[in-house]
Amino acid sequence: MNEHASGPAAPVTVIGLGSMGQAVAAAFLKGGHPTTIWNRTAAKGRDLVARGAVLAHSPADAVRAGGLVVVCVLDREAAQGILGPVEAELAGRSLTVLTSLSPEEAEEMAQWAAERNISFLGGAIMATPDLIGDPEAASILYAGSHTVLREYRPALELLGATTYLGDSAARASLLETGLLASMYAMFAGFYHGTALVGTDGVTAEEFTALAVPWLKAMTTFLPGQAEIIDAGDYTTDQQSLEFNKGGLDHIIRISEARGIATDVMRPMAALVDRQVERGHGADSVARLVEGIRYPEA
Repeated sequence: MNEHASGPAAPVTVIGLGSMGQAVAAAFLKGGHPTTIWNRTAAKGRDLVARGAVLAHSPADAVRAGGLVVVCVLDREAAQGILGPVEAELAGRSLTVLTSLSPEEAEEMAQWAAERNISFLGGAIMATPDLIGDPEAASILYAGSHTVLREYRPALELLGATTYLGDSAARASLLETGLLASMYAMFAGFYHGTALVGTDGVTAEEFTALAVPWLKAMTTFLPGQAEIIDAGDYTTDQQSLEFNKGGLDHIIRISEARGIATDVMRPMAALVDRQVERGHGADSVARLVEGIRYPEA
């Protein structure tokens, strides 16, 4: 149990004042929380101080000021470099690390914290800094100490929609990575499509007007795909791998004929080809997940 004040007006500390750290601190201030800030470059805190934040002179001073200490720096190395020297001050406090970590790094930080009587809650921010504070647009995935989330939920919900994924500190990072993979693949497909239609003078704006409703419609198929994957039964009478092989080959042929790169489409086509070659052409395209899980199988 955290021995420091929690609740609607609990004092919080934000360490790290890059764009995201500044947005986080601003949201706490707007919500009425006494907010202490620290950054290696003190000038980055000037605007926040004008809005009521207290600029600490050192990480130790910053930690002592808040029951909840939120770290928002570049990576694990930066976080550990700041937190290591102030572990005594952190003892008995709640630590939330909103820094991009690998699942293994998150587990290691959680173990480090547990050995020092620090309650650890890892977080993955699924938003850009300008969206922080808007629960309709920003979401944060948390994993680790449920006690920290319960005690400081009013403060943390000021940042965005809150999702707790369990006590395994690695889970937030793992889910974040999976979501980012989905996002990058979507954008890559959009960029390919934009380049393709642009060969006939179609603007990106015109294409986007068609792409957005199309992609939204396609997302409605994801729950069904998830059911198939979890059941492990890929038998189907529609949208087979063989059918989709034809579709991907069609896209690649047209792209090559139009003189654009096919780097985006070929990896997907290769995944499909491998499954078809192994005798799974009649199965659902959802079977691709098996080829990704077990690349040598």
